[in-house]
Amino acid sequence: MEHGFNIWANPSSPHAEGRKARAALEDARERVKAALGLGQKDNDYEVIFTSGASEALAIGLGRAKAERRIVSAVEHDAVLRAAPDAKVLPICDGEPDLAALGDLIAGEGKPIVAVQHLNSETGTWLLPQTECAVARTVRAAGGWLLSDCAQSAGKAPLPDADMVVLAAHKFGGPIGIGALLVRDLAMIEPCGGHERGYRAGTENLPGALGMAAALETRAWGTTTDDRARFAGSLGDAVMRIGTQADHILALVHPSLSAQALLIRLDAMGFAVSAGSACSSGTLKKSRVLDAMGVDDDTARCTIRVSLGWSTTPEDLERFVEAWGKLA
Repeated sequence: MEHGFNIWANPSSPHAEGRKARAALEDARERVKAALGLGQKDNDYEVIFTSGASEALAIGLGRAKAERRIVSAVEHDAVLRAAPDAKVLPICDGEPDLAALGDLIAGEGKPIVAVQHLNSETGTWLLPQTECAVARTVRAAGGWLLSDCAQSAGKAPLPDADMVVLAAHKFGGPIGIGALLVRDLAMIEPCGGHERGYRAGTENLPGALGMAAALETRAWGTTTDDRARFAGSLGDAVMRIGTQADHILALVHPSLSAQALLIRLDAMGFAVSAGSACSSGTLKKSRVLDAMGVDDDTARCTIRVSLGWSTTPEDLERFVEAWGKLA
């Protein structure tokens, strides 16, 4: 990022400094693709840098050349804002309901379907990295699949989707930068004079360089074994819905409310949340837990614990000890 600030000029300007900035921006674009394992003939995307996942969703869902929009019941609030009139795809046993998808997708007009890769509240994988029945169903109907991968990019292979949404700060990059990956730019309506005509606003060169560096480094403080031991130490407190990730856990306390848990754990030095960070200030039941079939009493005592790139094995040991005191 410091290098980006030192050479900063508007990458769209035709003068020498602008051309230098443009070259660095395009280099960052290619580095992001390479770090994500993209670029092959059958697995390539165009990269549109954005201010984060919310803007990427607004571009992908708001300007897709599709007549109908369908979103899963557990999507982030930003998805609902980007497609306020979308039909809702229910979740069954932690997976998109394929029978319901077949019914929703039938009819006239090209559909775009949004199903997140990994749920941010329960740590449930909604799309597999390999053969994807959701993608097959959507494409058989002539539609496109968009996947919010903010919680998984840089930590797992990307799913088989036509559009993919990233947020750099979720994998150790800077805030204020993200990307929309698109298999074909013809899928979306152009808007604005930047990012090849698909985004308004001057590009954030330092952020793009920081994002590329974070994806290349992926310097996580814990290993797969560390995270497996952590989940095992918490035992039955871990809510298991469908196939689980190892860096996002929903924990259920036998008696303390989520709000009481947040206060006590904060006093012990732990930053956790109830629901997604964007909605954790509300006292209403999480609509995600509701869609996942979690009963009201359990939902009231559920918090989200997510492990970041800077989390250490010692942090995990301290949390297990603290949780034991609370339980």
